[in-house]
Amino acid sequence: MKTAFEEYNHIVASIPAVIHKEVDMEMAISNRIYELMTQKGLSKAEFARSLGKRPCEVTKWLSSQHNFTLSTLAMLSTFFGQPIITVGQ
Repeated sequence: MKTAFEEYNHIVASIPAVIHKEVDMEMAISNRIYELMTQKGLSKAEFARSLGKRPCEVTKWLSSQHNFTLSTLAMLSTFFGQPIITVGQ
C-alpha cells in the first residue's frame, strides 16, 4: 500500500515538464510584481488605482494564476521603470 507521500510524488512526477516550467514562470512574475509594488510602498488598492484597474485584477495578478499578455507586462514594466521579466538572447 502506497503512503500519501508516495502517491503525491507519483502524481507530481507525472506532470509534464512544460507545466512545471509554466507554473514556475507564473510564480516568478507574480513575485516580481509584488516585490516592485511593495518597494514603491503601494497597497493592492493603491496599485490598482494607479493603473486604472480594479483591485480584484491585481489580486489575480498576484495569485500566480493570470495569463499575462505582452501588452500587460510592457505596461507594468513601464509603470515600475524596471523589467518584470527578462528574455535571454
